[in-house]
Amino acid sequence: MIRNTQAGKIWPIIATGAGLFSDGYLNNVIGSVNTILSIMYPKQYKESTATRNVSSIAFAGTVLGQLTFGFISDYYSRKHGMIMSSIILILFSILCSGAWGAGGSIPGMLAALTAYRFFIGIGIGGEYPAGSVACAEASNDMQKGSRNRWFVFFTNFMIDFGFVVSSFVPLVLLWICSEHHLDTVWRVSLALGAIPPMSIFYLRLKLQEPEQFTKNTIRRAETVPYWLIIKFYWFRLTVVSLIWFIYDFSGYSFGLYSTTILNAVIPDGSLYKTFGWGVVLNLFYLPGSFCGAIASDYLGPKITLAVGVWLQAIVGYIMAGLYSRLKDHIGAFVVVYGIFQTLGEFGPGDCIGLIASKSSATAIRGQYYGIAAAVGKIGAFVGTYVFPIIIRNAGGEDTVKGLQAPFWVSSSLCIVSGLMAIFLLPKLDQDVISNEDERFRDYLQSQGWDVSQLGDGNTSNDEFVPEDGVISSDYFEKKDSV
Repeated sequence: MIRNTQAGKIWPIIATGAGLFSDGYLNNVIGSVNTILSIMYPKQYKESTATRNVSSIAFAGTVLGQLTFGFISDYYSRKHGMIMSSIILILFSILCSGAWGAGGSIPGMLAALTAYRFFIGIGIGGEYPAGSVACAEASNDMQKGSRNRWFVFFTNFMIDFGFVVSSFVPLVLLWICSEHHLDTVWRVSLALGAIPPMSIFYLRLKLQEPEQFTKNTIRRAETVPYWLIIKFYWFRLTVVSLIWFIYDFSGYSFGLYSTTILNAVIPDGSLYKTFGWGVVLNLFYLPGSFCGAIASDYLGPKITLAVGVWLQAIVGYIMAGLYSRLKDHIGAFVVVYGIFQTLGEFGPGDCIGLIASKSSATAIRGQYYGIAAAVGKIGAFVGTYVFPIIIRNAGGEDTVKGLQAPFWVSSSLCIVSGLMAIFLLPKLDQDVISNEDERFRDYLQSQGWDVSQLGDGNTSNDEFVPEDGVISSDYFEKKDSV
């Protein structure tokens, strides 16, 4: 039987949060695929709008998925939302790898790939309000002083691990297949994106709804008090959303264009070297994410976020000022650029999702989180279009000024987001989920709303109350416990 121990409580966190590995893998692998398609089809792809569409369309699907699944996870089921998103990711990852145009048409193939990427985005978007909020609720059962890190380990750290794997897989396939079989490299790279959601699918089937959700869900309410919810949370949600927008604007854009930047500093333009240095670059995400997870428990999420972005701004300004020298020393460039990225993960990468998942009541957490994450993805979507314009207007990607410009812009935005976090976000302690639910109930009751409508009406916690009196969820079905 799965008991109320630290070890036993980790499994629900893995099952709910680890699906975000797919976000990291499927979003980042398209950078390598983009490079390969540009080599294979210089006119049909590189010199057309397809290069931007294939890279960016998943963000549009992600926004739709985040908003849709936010509603589903609050008013229907966290569990079913996670299962649906897993099925979408599995199906469309496979379809992407087999994208084909009628009669072997290259434009047709690229159009199919673009369409499938949009649906992949919907599946990725579903992981945020369904999986992440369930993970936050599961982490509430962990020991005080460690709750934030467990959430981060199986959400943002999973995204970053996906980044690393997604950069290494194309390199390994390139070693195996050589540059003479690039079609195999990009197709297999995309097909392997189906494995992560498959690996946790069974665990998700055996999950029960988080107890925090069943005790506080608003799905039984005859009329949802939207106006009261908006008055209570509009300011906090706006601040969280803007910080997420700024982070994704630079973070995802740099991730997608890191290959372009590396091409500019690698003299011979070797695909092997470009992919290899890309792996090294992505490895820098992991220590930042790991250290940020630990710091979020000791410093608190908002302090950790502010420290991370301000340090990132300093490194970004240094990179911009010394770019002409760094570009001639690839090792030094990658190290400094990697530090820039790792500080981003230490701060907002780890903490913005943590703050979004724990700064609202359980009853509306899926929609709250989904809206904030959707605004963030809009930032990423905007960034992938704006960054090339910034580079081009500053002189182009063949000039030093052109490749300096994004660092000036992103570093300045880091300063702004840090100030917003310090002065506009609340302090979130280890009991914030329970406290926020109580605060929300008290507010609704003070406004004359019947709080007896909260909860599923059938929740009984007596069976899962341990000797110390602290309620812990048993997320797995009893019949499958061993």
